[in-house]
Amino acid sequence: MTATPPHWKLIIDAHGPHAQADFWAAALGYEVEDHSVLITELLDLGAVPPGIVTDHHGRRAWRDAAAVRHPDDPYDAKSGVGAGRRILFNRVPPQEAKTAKNRLHIDLHGPAGELETEVRRHQTLGAEVQRHVKEPSGEWMIMTDPEGNEYCVH
Repeated sequence: MTATPPHWKLIIDAHGPHAQADFWAAALGYEVEDHSVLITELLDLGAVPPGIVTDHHGRRAWRDAAAVRHPDDPYDAKSGVGAGRRILFNRVPPQEAKTAKNRLHIDLHGPAGELETEVRRHQTLGAEVQRHVKEPSGEWMIMTDPEGNEYCVH
């Protein structure tokens, strides 16, 4: 009998979790998770203090966390939490700056032959090109998201 694979998500530390979620949702074609129904219910019950909530795009959101999910994956309508491919952005204090190269990064594979178009699209979202790599094994751009996290566009 094989074990059921665990449910997992990628967590990225961020100074601006909502801005990062907006960037990555646009970059990946994902959806920003909407937790407003759950947050409203918890606030109404007095289960959470209002100070841990913010307004983002006209709806209630967790102040220190935001997430994105693949649009085709299942999610819980009440909590807004995805049950598939998702990325969670957790706020870290401003003094907790990024000090080194990422040990983990996202590789994005766009349409064949459209590297430059994909790179320009990401730049309009706020990404920056760090380096163009051209090797016998392939060609890609090393880029950084708005908070300086490295990722690759192929």
